[in-house]
Amino acid sequence: MEASRKIVTHNDFDGIVSAAICSRALDVHRVMFTGPASITRSQVPIDTGDIVCDLPYPLACGLWFDHHAGNLEELKLRNIDPSSIPGRFELKDSCARVVFEYFAERMELPGHFPPMVDEADIIDTFSYRTVDEWRKETPGRIISDSMKAQEPSPRQAVHYRRNLVQLLRDRPMEEVASRDFVLERFRSYRGDEERMLKLIRDAARFLPDDTEREIVILDLTRHNRKPTVVKNLAYMLYPDALAVLEVQNRFERGAKTNHLNFSMSLSLKLTGIEHRKDVGEIMSSLNLGDGHAGAAAGTLHCRSKAEMLKKKEEMLNKILGMWKGQK
Repeated sequence: MEASRKIVTHNDFDGIVSAAICSRALDVHRVMFTGPASITRSQVPIDTGDIVCDLPYPLACGLWFDHHAGNLEELKLRNIDPSSIPGRFELKDSCARVVFEYFAERMELPGHFPPMVDEADIIDTFSYRTVDEWRKETPGRIISDSMKAQEPSPRQAVHYRRNLVQLLRDRPMEEVASRDFVLERFRSYRGDEERMLKLIRDAARFLPDDTEREIVILDLTRHNRKPTVVKNLAYMLYPDALAVLEVQNRFERGAKTNHLNFSMSLSLKLTGIEHRKDVGEIMSSLNLGDGHAGAAAGTLHCRSKAEMLKKKEEMLNKILGMWKGQK
């Protein structure tokens, strides 16, 4: 095993579980966390022996695991056959599912992995049927929400995620979720939700053409410091909405830029019923980003504040137009 070999994974629950499975199966202990944009812009050092999970395909790596339709389209644009890449791509509910099935075909995996993967499927697709089900304190939700708690520094946040990976590779999710330091962060995050709800109340609006008030717009662009908001909390204030769309400026090294980040997800009201709403398709079609049918995100680059304000409203209305077209 190469000493420099590492796992590069997304910094959410799906990425944590994917890394835990890879760590156990491949006996790799170095883990790095990042987001899709950093991979796309080649800002993360990735070697040919590294394992990449739940992220776009980099220039090269040892193994690649993913499940995002938009990343598959990106490979086609680069004229890369996904079957030629070591690892696996499949349109599953979570990357953890892709990783688990890949290694389960090759070795015996611990019995505590399947429940973790089941929770990753639900959390990553936000496939809850009711608000009560979403708010239920399951082991996966406790761990996932604990990662959203404010940390004293980015370094400590990374240390906490690495600790979770090492624990989840060897112990049941229930045991990890019951650890005092995990529960402390979980409770801290839940306490922050009241502040987030106030931010949501102040930021929420509906577009003039959205006469049915189907999409809650959370416009956070007026903030000069990066606001921390879990957009799905908007459903507690607007239970009849069918989707929530967050827009805020991108912050780089703590500084506000003119670039815009969009993030959209479907409401619990659409879970379990037949519909054609696909926010991943919307983000991809508008060349913003990608995601799943139920949740997606993307970025719009702007050269000035005036351009940002103009493009913001144009893009919000384009998204609404595509939403209405998905009948």
